[in-house]
Amino acid sequence: MTASASPTRRRVLTTAAATTAALALSQQHASAADLPLLGTYDVVVVGAGAAGMTAALTAARQGLTCVVLEKAATFGGSAARSGAGIWIPNNSVILAAGVPDTPAKAAAYLAAVVGPEVSAARQAAFLTHGPAMLSYLMAHSPLRFRWMEGYSDYYPELPGGLPGGRSIEPDQLDGNLLGAELARLNPPYMPVPAGMVVFSADYKWLALAAVNAKGAAVAATCLARGTKAAALGQKPLTMGQSLAAGLRAGLASAGVPVWLGTPLTDLHIENGVVTGAVVTRDGSAPALVRARKGVIIGSGGFEHNAAMRAQYQRQPIGTDWTVGAKENTGDGIRAGERVGGALALMDDAWWGPAIPLPGQPYFCLAERTLPGGLLVNAAGARFVNEAAPYSDVVHTMYDQNPTNPAIPAWLVVDQNYRNRYLFRDVAPTLPFPDSWYSSGAAHKAWSWDALARSIGVAPAALRATVDRFNSQALQGKDPDHHRGDSAYDHYYTDPAVLPNSCLAPLWLPPYHAFRIVPGDLGTKGGLRTDPQARVLRPDGTPIPGLYAAGNASAAVMGHSYAGAGSTIGPAMTFGYIAARHLAGTL
Repeated sequence: MTASASPTRRRVLTTAAATTAALALSQQHASAADLPLLGTYDVVVVGAGAAGMTAALTAARQGLTCVVLEKAATFGGSAARSGAGIWIPNNSVILAAGVPDTPAKAAAYLAAVVGPEVSAARQAAFLTHGPAMLSYLMAHSPLRFRWMEGYSDYYPELPGGLPGGRSIEPDQLDGNLLGAELARLNPPYMPVPAGMVVFSADYKWLALAAVNAKGAAVAATCLARGTKAAALGQKPLTMGQSLAAGLRAGLASAGVPVWLGTPLTDLHIENGVVTGAVVTRDGSAPALVRARKGVIIGSGGFEHNAAMRAQYQRQPIGTDWTVGAKENTGDGIRAGERVGGALALMDDAWWGPAIPLPGQPYFCLAERTLPGGLLVNAAGARFVNEAAPYSDVVHTMYDQNPTNPAIPAWLVVDQNYRNRYLFRDVAPTLPFPDSWYSSGAAHKAWSWDALARSIGVAPAALRATVDRFNSQALQGKDPDHHRGDSAYDHYYTDPAVLPNSCLAPLWLPPYHAFRIVPGDLGTKGGLRTDPQARVLRPDGTPIPGLYAAGNASAAVMGHSYAGAGSTIGPAMTFGYIAARHLAGTL
């Protein structure tokens, strides 16, 4: 075979395979025409999370009829459970706040973070349409947003990075706007303390409320907000609850039906075009919802599908370390794959170190960054910058684990740390629940040797690690892992600790250790899409009538994470893009 003949033969084989697949799909979906018809709309949206509801609201306000199909008995998906940070450069909210962003800075930064794995055209689509999407939502829903001041981009030292941050979050919303529908809002991952109104940006200060004047002031402000809302008879919502409720209120105003308890089982194809969704509604027999123009899949990732995680992701992995919505089992991804959609980034997730507490895992943010703590592996050695972006910490855990076991790792702190800082929702000095200890998630001992034996680490190794860390912490330098070198490292730290707010020695017993596993906010692999959010075949051609956004699609962030809200910001943006493209107004 000559060199010139090889590509030709590959093209023939590829074409033959595609033809065979098309015939098989035609036969597979032919029976869908015999299904009972539940309705016909211009656009069918699968998933009532941030991506799906943004897409549906946009489609409706572009003059298209639309329905949202949601598997769960609630709306909001993982977005409703989240802190709802939203990363969208050059949006009107941050520009009004004086953030010195520009399109050139944003493009340079995203390219540096993501690299060549995601096409420049797709990156450009996100950066171009994100600000318009946000303004569109504010024009067509009760949603308003706040800048998360000081929440640095995750790599602010890269070209175009901003130490002050680009992330925003939803403003407070009165749940009374939804009436009876409020009862069907997916609850938050962690409830806000009773009587308080707390924004995501407040948590960094609440963790310091016992030792920091601003922290105490923020706590008082949160309480005052709650008192005011109660006096006005409001049902105050913030973070993901506000985002999901605001989108749902927008859909109600636009007359868009949201069918809960309606899982997708398949996509309907006619003459190679996706023309509807096969669903079961309230446990009934399969039925068809037709789409005149197209179907947008916004059904989330596959974090709760053990078989898919085992197939695509590194071990050890499971479904009990994620904080994503429990209904996210990859239904939309698999349906898109069955009609010929290509997949990408399936090995990755929106990772973060998590403590496997009884009931549900706890996704660590401030706790691993605050001074007076460090992460060690099974050998009792530090192996990572504890204050690094959370996805990077877990990538390092997986990268090192085959030869230098780091799953589980251990977050080690002393009692001085516990006397100063909030840990999850346990106030300083207060004991942790007994269940944390009985489950093996937490350990406590009065000496380093006893703690080491409790967690299965060589005592001498742990003592040596702590001694070295302490000497460096006193100098305010971490030559081993560079904790504190980046502006991002200091976001969740204690400004009263000098010379490096990330670093403090561990000296006061008893000592504590917390089991750390690879948690996640959801998976980030899914259907491969183009800049118009159209689902692509392996040969790069779009599947007519099929779009995807959010965690059902391969992330525009690639294997990285530009800043807080890199999940939700692109999810909403590509939902908006898909709807505009279907409406012919993009």
